[in-house]
This record gives sequence, C-alpha cells and structure tokens, in this order.
Amino acid sequence: MADDKAQAEERRGSTLAEGLASDEDAAVLAKLGYKQELRRNFSTIEVFGPVGMVWGWFLANFFIFVVGIAMADLGSAMPTSGGLYWWTHYFASPRTRNPLAFLVGYSNTLGLVGGLCSIDYGFALMFLSVIVIARDGNWTPSSGDVYAVFLGCVLLHGVIATIGQRVMGRLQTVFVVMNLVLIAATLIALPIGRVHTRNSRGFIFGQVENLTAWPTGWTFMLSWLSPIWTVGGFDSCVHMSEEAANATKAVPQGILMSIGSCWVIGFAIMITIAACIDPNLQNVLGSSFGQPMAQIYYDALGKKGALGLMSLLFIVQFMMGISILVAASRQSWAFSRDGALPFSTFFRPISKTFGYIPLRAIWGCVIGAAVLGLLCLINNAAAEALFSTAVSGQQLAWATPIFCRVVWGQQKFKPGPFYTGRWSVPIAWVAIVFSAYVILLCMFPVTGPNPTPQTMNYTVVISSAVWGGALLYYFVDARKWFKGPKITLNLDDLSESQERALEAEGLNIEDLNVTASQSKAEQQ
Repeated sequence: MADDKAQAEERRGSTLAEGLASDEDAAVLAKLGYKQELRRNFSTIEVFGPVGMVWGWFLANFFIFVVGIAMADLGSAMPTSGGLYWWTHYFASPRTRNPLAFLVGYSNTLGLVGGLCSIDYGFALMFLSVIVIARDGNWTPSSGDVYAVFLGCVLLHGVIATIGQRVMGRLQTVFVVMNLVLIAATLIALPIGRVHTRNSRGFIFGQVENLTAWPTGWTFMLSWLSPIWTVGGFDSCVHMSEEAANATKAVPQGILMSIGSCWVIGFAIMITIAACIDPNLQNVLGSSFGQPMAQIYYDALGKKGALGLMSLLFIVQFMMGISILVAASRQSWAFSRDGALPFSTFFRPISKTFGYIPLRAIWGCVIGAAVLGLLCLINNAAAEALFSTAVSGQQLAWATPIFCRVVWGQQKFKPGPFYTGRWSVPIAWVAIVFSAYVILLCMFPVTGPNPTPQTMNYTVVISSAVWGGALLYYFVDARKWFKGPKITLNLDDLSESQERALEAEGLNIEDLNVTASQSKAEQQ
C-alpha cells in the first residue's frame, strides 16, 4: 500500500512534464517552483605579446575554471533557466534578495545580449576580412558595411533559433566537428607553413612586447581580457538546463567541459600562434586585412590557405552566435516568467507551434542586439565598451549568487550530484574575488593612462548605467510588485514530497492555482 501511494504521488507530480521531460528532470524543476515548459574585441598580442598570449591565457583560464566549479556546485543543486538570479534570490538575506535578484537578472540578460552583439560583430569583421584578402587588401569596409553584415547575421540567427529547434542538437554536433577541424588545421597547418621561420622557445614563452603606456606588470594583467571574453559563455548550460535531460549532472558537466576544453586546447593554439607569428608584431596588428588572425594565416599559408581557414573561422563564429542567442532568449524568458522584464506578459508565452520555444523572447533578444549594435557605428571605443560591458555584466551575475550562498545561504544549500565538499566554500571565495577583479579590469583603458576621447574605455559608463538603472527601476517602481521568482506549478500537480520541498526551501506556494491559470491563459 505504501509503495502504491508513493507511486501515485510520483505520477501525480510528474503530470506537469507530459512529454517535455523525464519525470526526474521535471521533479527537480518542480522543487525549484517551476513547471516544465521548454521542449569583443581585445587583442592579447597588442597588450603583451607572446607572454600575454600564452601565459595570460593559461592563468586566466585557471581562475575561470574555479568560477566554473563554484557555479557547477549551484547548477547541480538547482538547475533552472533563470539560475543566476534564482540562486541569488534563494540564498540572499530577506532584505537584499529582491533587489539583488532584480540586479542580477538584468545584468545577466543584458550581458548575454551584449555577448551576442560582440560575437556577431566579430563574425562581421571575420567575414569582411575574407573579402579583403580576396581583393589583396585593396578594399576597406566602412562602418556601415560592418553593421550591415552584423545585422544580417543577427537576423539569420533569429530565424535558425526559431525554426531549427528540432535540429538544434544536430547543429551543435556540426558546430563541434567544425571547431575540431579548425583547431586541427591551425595546429597542423601553421607550423608546416612556417617550418623554416618558426620562433624560438624563448620568444614563445618569454618574449614581452608592451605596446601600451601601462607598466609591464599591469599590462600582463590586461592581457587576461582576451581569454576572459573568449571563455565567457559557459553559463549557457545553466540557461538551457530546463531543456537538458538529467540536468543535475548535465549542467555541471557542461560548464566544466566547456571551460576545460577551451583552457587546454586554447593553450595549445596560443603556443602554436606564438611560434608562427611574425616577430614584428606591428606587421600583424597593422594588417590591411583588418584581422590579426587573417594576417597570421596569410603569412603561413598564403592567400588560398588564409581564405580557407578564415572562412572556416567565421562559420564557427556564426554557429557560436546561435548558441549565445539561445542562452540569451532562455534567460530573458525566465526573467519575464517572473514578471521582471518590461512587457513580461508579452514575452512570457511559449510557442507550441515551433516546438515549445520562447519565440517572442528570441526575437526580443534579436531586436535588442540589433539596436545595441548601432553603437558600433559611432567608433571603436563605443564598440569595445559594449563588448566589455558584456564581460562585466556576466561577471557580476556569476559572482553575486555565489557570494549570497557563502554569506547568507550556506545553511540552505543542498548539494546535488556534483559537489566539491569541504573545498566548496574556499573555491567560492576565490571565484568571488576573481570576478570582482575582472569587473575592475574591464574598466581600464587598454592603451594606457590619460586616455583621449577616442581611446577612453566607456565600459564604466555603460555598466554603471545598466546597474544603476536596474536598481533605480527597482526602488522606484519594481519593489512594489517584484517579489522574486514566481512559481508556475499548480498544487494539484504536486506530490506531497514536492510540496514539502517547496515549503522547506522558503518558496511561496500560495495562490498557485491562480498563477497556473494565468500561465495557461498566456499560452493560449
């Protein structure tokens, strides 16, 4: 009888998944208070030469991996699309949870959309560099040309994210294969092409080229900006957690594999590039192709080789943009699900026609990226500020829930299958300090002190506007209605054990039937 009752409870609690997820995954999401609904450009060469490329990459990725471990602890315990701000709200103190969750949600959302801008802007530059190579450097694209390619890329990403949901898994497989081909081609072709002119080990691992006005030590730290930007989308695993099978294990594995593979493979690529680059770095930085990597390929492989590898590179960059758009749309949808975004009731519905995807959130992110991309038409300083803002916004969003957990919420933390045990808190503090440091690092002008209006880093202006604006919006208006993550479960769909879990974790389970009815009405 007891077994029958338990099985009945399990069946009752799993009806909310109905073909969208396994019972186990839906139960984990239910524990968090939700029902299942979902089926830059910094140059390391410029700031520190080979040492910055090689050792800057290695050391920065070590600390990024630490941040990933701290996030994996949380992702395994609480996998949900709105993970970062959900975790913040759950772990923070009663007085701080709502404003901090609101701040993290906006910082993460705009950081992801800014990341989409920077990736697609990079695609535009790579795509146009191929045309410049084909024309032997006799054509220079205008800012309008760059934006036109950027806009076309963003719109095409929106179309693919809309109609390609059912084949997204296969697209990711293609993405991985093309990445591996590009990596193998770079690691093999560059050394062969430069077999008689490769640089020495002393140059690769010890050559310092400080082309800025900063002291040498600080310049080395600025060289970390490139890997920090490059390895910056690992939280996509968190935002896709409601569409991942066995999310309590898949999310931490995805985070650590993403960072770890970038760390190791990227280190090998940096060594290869340092071995094959023109020792006169000014020739690379001042390339008529507009992209240092295009010049490096050209020097080693000639025109045809450069055309081939740069074409492969911009295709990989394009597919990376698809991934970040999907992550940005899921975060935006999750935030609108909790009523925090403007026009949340518009962005909230899930499209059943296109395969249970947040269609309106996808196109909201596309339009937002297209508008933000207009900054690129102003000048390079505005573009770089946008990209740095994406980095600082993400760092704030990563560090805040980790901080809230170790300061206020350690007693409420219930580990998932992945857990670092007694090392969890020390790892969390290292992650917090590193993220705070990176935010500070993003604010510095790369070329040196006493910047001109053209070389000024305006990240501090944009970031302050985003963070200050979000908090001002909260305290002026949103505090009246934003109470943190909403629960979209109907009490009738919950097992007794799930109800007890919700109550034990401090989630409001009142008026669930009303919330569920509203949710269903929005989807019709």
